[in-house]
Amino acid sequence: MYTTKLPMIAVEKALELINNNIKKTDVITTIPISKALGYVLAKDVMSPINMPPFQQSAMDGYALGSTEERKFDLIGEVKAGDDTDPNLEQGKAIRIFTGAPVPSGAKAVIMQEKVEIQDNQVLVQETVLPNANIRPLGEQIKKEDIALPEGTTITAAGIGYLASLGITHVHVYQKPSIAIIATGNELVPPGQTLKYGQIYESNSIMLSTALTKVGFTDISYFKVEDEYDITLSLLENTIAHYDAVLVSGGISVGDYDFVGKVLRALDVDEIFYKVKQKPGKPLYFAKKQGTTIFALPGNPASSLSCFYIYVLPALFKISGYKEYNLKRTTAISNLKYAKKGQRAEFLKAYSEENKVTILDGQASSMLRSFAMANALVYLPEDVTEVNIGDTVQVINLP
Repeated sequence: MYTTKLPMIAVEKALELINNNIKKTDVITTIPISKALGYVLAKDVMSPINMPPFQQSAMDGYALGSTEERKFDLIGEVKAGDDTDPNLEQGKAIRIFTGAPVPSGAKAVIMQEKVEIQDNQVLVQETVLPNANIRPLGEQIKKEDIALPEGTTITAAGIGYLASLGITHVHVYQKPSIAIIATGNELVPPGQTLKYGQIYESNSIMLSTALTKVGFTDISYFKVEDEYDITLSLLENTIAHYDAVLVSGGISVGDYDFVGKVLRALDVDEIFYKVKQKPGKPLYFAKKQGTTIFALPGNPASSLSCFYIYVLPALFKISGYKEYNLKRTTAISNLKYAKKGQRAEFLKAYSEENKVTILDGQASSMLRSFAMANALVYLPEDVTEVNIGDTVQVINLP
C-alpha cells in the first residue's frame, strides 16, 4: 500500500505549488512557419522588408497626377504585380487596381465609382485629398522593426503576417514530449471483445486527443498491467526520456496500485498527493531530473477534470505561454445544486452567453455528461449549494 506524509491540500494550494515548480523551457528550436501554429516565439521576429514594400493602391480606381484638377488624360493602366513605374505628370491619370504599385508622381487614387470616362479622359466628380487611397511605403511595418515580439503565441493570422514579410522560419520554445501511461489489468483496447471483469481503456485516447487539440503532438502511449516490476521499469524509462509523464490510474491506496510506490522507489521529488476536491482527490504531482510527473485518477471524469485544471496549464507554461491557465469567467446558474461534502467541486456544465447549466451525471466514472460539456463550474470549499440565479465561477474548456 502506498502511503505518504504529504498532507491533502486545497485546490488553490495545489495550483500554487504547480506554478512555483513549473518553469518555461529553455530549449529553443527553429521551425517552418507552416508548423508554428500554437508555438510561442522565443525571439523577436524582425521584419526583413517594408510592408508594403512600395506605395500601393488601396482600391480599384485611377491614380491622379494632381488633386486640384477635375479632368485628366488617361495614359494607361497598372495592375497588381506590374514591375513598371511610369512617371505620372500633372493632368495625367492611370487606371490602377487594388494592390498595384502607385506610379511615381501620383498624388492620390480615386475610386472608380467617383469618376466618369469620356473620350479617354478621366472626369473627377468630387474633391480629392492628397494621398487618398494610397498605402504608403512601410505603412504596416518598416524594415528592421519588430514584426512580432518574443512571447507571442503564433496564430493563423500571425503565420499569414509572417509569410507576407517573406519569413519562412521562426525561433520558438520547444513543446514538451509527453508520455501517457494507462495502468490496470482490467483495461483492454476498444475493438476487442470484453471478457467478464474487463472494461475498455479510454483515458489514453481521451488525454492524447485533448493534447492534440491544443497543439501538443509529441505524444507516446504505454499500457502497463498492475505489476510492480513492470511498472517500475516503464516509469524509469519514460521519466528518463520524456519531458512530461502522465499516469492514468494506479495512484490510489489499493493493494494493486503500484504507481505511488514505484515513484517513491525512483526517488522523485514528491510535491503533493491528494487534493481536497471532487472529482480527482488522488492527484499526484512530482518532478525528477527536469521531467514533470502527474499521476491522475483512473476514473475518466476525474482524470479529465484534473488534466484541464492542473496538467494543461503546466504544459502551457513549459511551452512559454504567458497566459497558461484556462479562462475563468462568471455566469448565472440555471439550476440548483447542493454539495454532499465539504470538498471543492468541479462540475461538468454547459455555458452559453452569461448562463450556465450544471449537467446531470457528475460521478467521476461518467464521461457522458463531459461529452456534452463546454465548461466546468468551480465551487470552492466554502460554497455548499447553488441556487437558480446565483453567480458561479466558470472555467471554459478548450
